[in-house]
Amino acid sequence: MSRILIIEDEERISSFVAKGLKSSGFQPTIADTGLQGGYLAQTGDFELIILDLGLPDEDGFSVLKRIRNTGVDTPVIILTARSSIDDTVAGLEGGADDYMAKPFRFEELLARVRLRLRPQANGADTRVLRVGSLELDLGSRRTRLAGREIDLSTREFALAEAFMRNAGQVLSREQLLSRVWGYDFDPGSNVVDVYVRYLRNKLGAEWFTTVRGMGYRLDDPSGGPA
Repeated sequence: MSRILIIEDEERISSFVAKGLKSSGFQPTIADTGLQGGYLAQTGDFELIILDLGLPDEDGFSVLKRIRNTGVDTPVIILTARSSIDDTVAGLEGGADDYMAKPFRFEELLARVRLRLRPQANGADTRVLRVGSLELDLGSRRTRLAGREIDLSTREFALAEAFMRNAGQVLSREQLLSRVWGYDFDPGSNVVDVYVRYLRNKLGAEWFTTVRGMGYRLDDPSGGPA
């Protein structure tokens, strides 16, 4: 299980990112100051770092510089509200591996996390998800059902992935919204129901169980263990 350090002082965002990463098979740790984050980064215990620039005690660029100056080569993704070209260039030239502006969609952040993780940290067993005859290849972004390839849109694929990582468990609409659409998405939207309907049409209604008043659950219709 890959360990990811989140250096972010805004609790709403750090909690959202941590929950999403945990549900996707990672082990997140949160640091809410540059001092704490820099110290943890230098322990070498993490496979990837997500770094905010607007920290309460120091600028994120200073944290990044300190990390790199001590020889830490852990991949760093800057996640910040500062989206100017100058800041982006400064971040990348300062040693960051990627730069992502807020507001953001979690599925995009997750894709960037997977891209930046060292191959050995992201073991082969996490590249393909399987539940019964349903298979998601995270590398090629292909979906197969009983050996037949199914064409899913980017959002449908992300939703299917969320279900498959939690097969047999009920996921609320709010959980699915945060994991697939992002922390700033309208919680009153019916977009989850719409996309579950899309997946039912493409994969078969028997895969998705509606749990009244709670949400949805992915079940293997063959009766195998989830």
